[in-house]
Amino acid sequence: MSATAAAPLPRRRFSREWFVAQLIRRAMLIVMLLVIAFFSYRSLRFSSLDNLQTILVAAAPFALIALGQTLVILTGGIDLSVGSIIAVSAMTGAAIAKANPGQVWMTVGAAMAVGLLAGAINGFLVSRVDVPPFIATLGMLTAGSGVAFVIGDGAPINGLPAEFGSIANTRVLGLQIPVILMIVGIVGLGIAMRRTAYGMRIYAVGGNRTAAEIAGVNARRTLFSVYAVSGLLAGVSGVMLASRVSSGPPTLGQGYELDAIAAVVIGGASLMGGRGTVWGTALGLLLIQTLNNGLDILLVPAYWQNVIKGVLIVAAVAVDVWSVKRRT
Repeated sequence: MSATAAAPLPRRRFSREWFVAQLIRRAMLIVMLLVIAFFSYRSLRFSSLDNLQTILVAAAPFALIALGQTLVILTGGIDLSVGSIIAVSAMTGAAIAKANPGQVWMTVGAAMAVGLLAGAINGFLVSRVDVPPFIATLGMLTAGSGVAFVIGDGAPINGLPAEFGSIANTRVLGLQIPVILMIVGIVGLGIAMRRTAYGMRIYAVGGNRTAAEIAGVNARRTLFSVYAVSGLLAGVSGVMLASRVSSGPPTLGQGYELDAIAAVVIGGASLMGGRGTVWGTALGLLLIQTLNNGLDILLVPAYWQNVIKGVLIVAAVAVDVWSVKRRT
């Protein structure tokens, strides 16, 4: 028998296996398109341009903390403290805005500094003291919530100057500032994770920390940086949320960490680390916000919305686990 005759036949590009693999790989995108089609069919209001802007404005603060959560989860960790960091940053910004009317940059800078400090403390505990991420960030969640109430003496900070409300409500090229920050964050971080050495180090530490350290990666520095970035982005989100409502509620951001984690998981990231993308997180976030918006328009009760989101999270993880087993 000739060598040509003995060679295996090449796999057809459009075979059944190829088609199934493509469906699995793009499962969330397909679900997203189906959700949009369903809500557009049920309500003309859903498919309007104004409603699209509403979805983007609602998604923007979540996008910032979800991006930070993506970096943390890629290293195999988790950040439960972002909700409390939002509250502390919002209260700090509101207090400074009330004491110094017109000092917008001071307000934003202080909120970002508080978020960065809280994230740096998380990073120090995880990378240097070797406290498990769950415990370190759970402690920050509890402490941060208490500090937020301390700043406002147990009450919201109201009576803020008009300049504070303009931070998040100003429009540039027809888009509000938080939406612009969301787009810049997704594009910038997405490129950084795919094209820079920093992104490669994050994936390496999450995939196999020991092997990464043998290869020369400073795992402690990488871990510290992702928690610091997560805190910084939560600080930006906090001041934007407070500016939107022109107030400083100490409970602001409560439960937001769960939605951020859900967006990352639905976007295809592995909680074990080393696998996931910024683009997947963005898709997961938009899917959650689109569901929230469409279900609100259809007057679906909030408790049913939670049931639907919970089922979606479990289904996303189940599909991811099954696809990994299928590949291996």
